[in-house]
Amino acid sequence: MGFREPLLLLGLALVPLALAAYVVAQRRRRRFAVRYTNLDVLAAVAARVGWTRHLPALLALLALAALVVALARPERTVAAEQREATVVMVTDTSGSMLAQDVQPDRLTAAQTAARTLASELPRDFRLGLVTFGSTANQLVEPTTDKARVIAAIDALQVAGGTAMGDGLALGLDAARTPVDDGTGLLRRPPAALVLLSDGASTRGADPVSVAERARKLRVPVYTVALGTAAGYLDRPRPDGSIRRVPVPPDTGTLQEIARETRGRFYAAPDAGRLAEIYAGLGERFSTRNEKQEVTAAFAGGGLMLLLAGMAVAMVRGGRLP
Repeated sequence: MGFREPLLLLGLALVPLALAAYVVAQRRRRRFAVRYTNLDVLAAVAARVGWTRHLPALLALLALAALVVALARPERTVAAEQREATVVMVTDTSGSMLAQDVQPDRLTAAQTAARTLASELPRDFRLGLVTFGSTANQLVEPTTDKARVIAAIDALQVAGGTAMGDGLALGLDAARTPVDDGTGLLRRPPAALVLLSDGASTRGADPVSVAERARKLRVPVYTVALGTAAGYLDRPRPDGSIRRVPVPPDTGTLQEIARETRGRFYAAPDAGRLAEIYAGLGERFSTRNEKQEVTAAFAGGGLMLLLAGMAVAMVRGGRLP
């Protein structure tokens, strides 16, 4: 919970002051009470009254606290439906995506998960696809036609090295492309990138530098490290023998990109986890956090407490405290 006018919370200092004044008043009342000579009658009255004589004052203090909080305009964060946004998938298609530590192989698992994300996004969301191997390519510009994106996903091929930074930069440019709102005016809907990679960047721009640019543009990057540390590829030697080349994901760089852009990092060691991540991202992008003011609730609660205190006072003594 937050407050739009937090300085007004200083008014809560009135509550302990009021409590102190009430305690002082009660002690002064006791000093006058001991002058009464019939102690038996006084004890009987005190036993009958008990702690409930303080209830009206307690309710009044609580009402004061609630009303001060209401003046500070409290607000809470709630999940609201996101009606429009741009999501760009930036997917690794380097040669290491043929590793089979993720069954049946990394590329096939990535394709299945990407189709899941496309199907989970709301109809009016724009979805784009950028791939990177030795170079970065925009296969589909952000569009509401999810069938085009799925067709491009199905046709993915692997080759070359890992130009992660170039892919991230191209995806960022695609996500920032303004759209016509139907009246001839251009605007930029909220945007996010989903960066999937299974290895370290080997060429092109520094991906962390591109992430710094994304942070300035307020475009979060959700990064996915596909594969395990045990992943490998078999490469033939000139003599005909096979050498095993390790291809572990670069989790450190992906974590830094997510942290820099205020996105989130995910590790996907298998196809099931990858599909779960992409399905969850579809749901996550479908909602957004927004502030909702709850001043009326505190003001109403304070008023109810005040009325309750007045009612208790009238019932007990026929007068207000």
